[in-house]
Amino acid sequence: MFYLLYPLREDFIVFNLLRYITFRSAYAAITSLLISLLFGRKFIAFLKSKEITESISKWIKDTHNEKSGTPTMGGLLIIVSLLISVLLWTDIKNPFIIYLIGITIWMGIFGVFDDYIKGKRGDGFSVLSKIVIQVIPAVFIGLMFVFFPLKSGYETLTIAPFFKNVFIDLGYFYIPFIIFVIIGTTNAVNITDGMDGLAIGLSGIITVAFAFIAYVTGNVKFAEYLNLLYIPGSGEITVFCAAFIGSAIGFLWFNSHPAEIFMGDTGSLAIGGILGLMAILLKHEFLLFVIGGVFVIETVSVILQVASFKLTGRRIFKMAPIHHHFQLKGWQESKVVIRFWIWGIMFALLGLSTLKIR
Repeated sequence: MFYLLYPLREDFIVFNLLRYITFRSAYAAITSLLISLLFGRKFIAFLKSKEITESISKWIKDTHNEKSGTPTMGGLLIIVSLLISVLLWTDIKNPFIIYLIGITIWMGIFGVFDDYIKGKRGDGFSVLSKIVIQVIPAVFIGLMFVFFPLKSGYETLTIAPFFKNVFIDLGYFYIPFIIFVIIGTTNAVNITDGMDGLAIGLSGIITVAFAFIAYVTGNVKFAEYLNLLYIPGSGEITVFCAAFIGSAIGFLWFNSHPAEIFMGDTGSLAIGGILGLMAILLKHEFLLFVIGGVFVIETVSVILQVASFKLTGRRIFKMAPIHHHFQLKGWQESKVVIRFWIWGIMFALLGLSTLKIR
């Protein structure tokens, strides 16, 4: 739409609207949302016909047994609606968009294979295979950023939150740092994806925050006012974020309790890659750990649980990740999800507040 219609603005003034990121963002969100809603039901029926369904872990059968047989691979609905909207409404020659499209497709393809194999034989890729899948694009992105930077002079820098114009130069350690961010984010989303609507809702909240950051980072006046690093062209990430938010809401329509479809590794791998890469592109990797505080807590709860049991033979929580702990304490699943969303909003607001606390 941007390349086909914007050049006609001199003859049809209405097409001048396409120059505005806010306009294209709004319609990107609407487009991906409508695609999800229009084709979601048919996609669920297709997955059922192919018997691509979720196998419930023996550890949570007591609380989730009724979910056995629910179609998985729902992340494909998110990815397809997202990419169609992105191709329609973004400047697809923008390098930031190219990176985001690339990691979405890469992670999504392997997620589809993993969910398909898991649905057929109950066991997908090994842990090592999944890590390799995540490491490959992270290494490629790291090398590209170091040798072909999007903003010259800031190749290996990351912004320190809470401080004005303070950057941390990681040098060649920036590559393993990128690997850590992408793997950590991807696995955090995967760990959190254990209740209806939980992971996709939190991902949407985080993306709203990064949409705002992308918009002000790509605007020289706003960036100067907020003492942010101005990154030319990064404002286009806002449109990508909007498309993702629309697809997330559309998926949530079917994934809300009781879920008719699960995102599977197709969704968690792709979403984790997208969130991690957005933080990297905007040089706000450390801020991701604040905005995505609930994902951090979920991941840490698993680490603490495993460490405690191996060292002492005792468990800290009734079950990890921590959302299952609250469920076993008697909270209804929908209550756990909504309360975690509330915490997600609080962490997002806390993260955004650091843009002014400088």
